[in-house]
Amino acid sequence: MSEDKNLNDDLKDKAKEFAEEAKETAKEFSESAKETFSSQENKKVLAGVLGILFGGLGIHKFVLGYNKEGIILLIASILTCGIASIIGLIEGIIYLTKSDEEFYNTYQVGKKPWF
Repeated sequence: MSEDKNLNDDLKDKAKEFAEEAKETAKEFSESAKETFSSQENKKVLAGVLGILFGGLGIHKFVLGYNKEGIILLIASILTCGIASIIGLIEGIIYLTKSDEEFYNTYQVGKKPWF
């Protein structure tokens, strides 16, 4: 009988240890997923490259969620026969030269639409 009780206690202890390890692993995974999917750097690089390559189309604005500004830039580029696309080029360079934190705070949190 005491062997059964000791075995039962051992199983309970192992189950508690396993549960704690599972919680810790889930917490680590959650933090890793938050880092991965917050995508500060990914949006910065993507928006910067798109701004440099396709600045006149305003695609970099759409990537950052600035739909109105993207449409304005697209129309301005059409009306000026592409001259306004230099704005996208300049913005792309600015995006890529900012630090990840500065870019995130300025364009994703602060929602600064131009330059």
